[in-house]
Amino acid sequence: MSKTALIAGATGLVGGHLLDLLMEDKNYSTVKILTRRTMGGDDDKLKEIILDNFDQLENHTKELKADDYFCCLGTTMKKAGSKKAFKKVDFEYPTTLAAIARENNAASFHAISAMGADSSSLIFYNKVKGEMEKGIEAMKLKKAFIFRPSFIAGERADKRAAEKAALWFADKFDFIFSGPFKKYAAVHAKTIANAMLETAKNGKETFKIIPSDEIEQIGK
Repeated sequence: MSKTALIAGATGLVGGHLLDLLMEDKNYSTVKILTRRTMGGDDDKLKEIILDNFDQLENHTKELKADDYFCCLGTTMKKAGSKKAFKKVDFEYPTTLAAIARENNAASFHAISAMGADSSSLIFYNKVKGEMEKGIEAMKLKKAFIFRPSFIAGERADKRAAEKAALWFADKFDFIFSGPFKKYAAVHAKTIANAMLETAKNGKETFKIIPSDEIEQIGK
């Protein structure tokens, strides 16, 4: 049966890889992308839903109908410019999209979080990620998967100095990240994309949080 997938964040590192995978996958006849600008291309399989901002996503529920939803949205405090703007991208948009998925009786919902996510954390970043996870869990979707990578490897359009240094360390001293420390190893963006698609096809759980080391196994 041909299915429809929807990606929010297809211009990002993981979302870009996921878009390529879905466009090649014969199980999907339509791939919708929620975007602020056109990505070009003339493939009839790709349907762009272009919105200036995502503040009124609930007004586009019918247009955003899909079988499998993939939320690859995320920003940084530096890029967002304020805590309020950061929370909008990393909490409000993903949970609103999850509510839309529930309204549309979606088969599955997938979102990228981060290692250390904890709604009770004193660290703002971790707290927002944890709140996002709890918000999605509360939706009681048919199937929902939260991916918690540590560092995400891959070439970004924007160079993040601290992250780049951490990835260099992870690459040079990868022997450290074994056994109980394996979950701290960097995971490539394409591996995360592979894991998201794999769980859409074969995931059985109603709600599951997937850490880096398990993402690595699923997305091989």
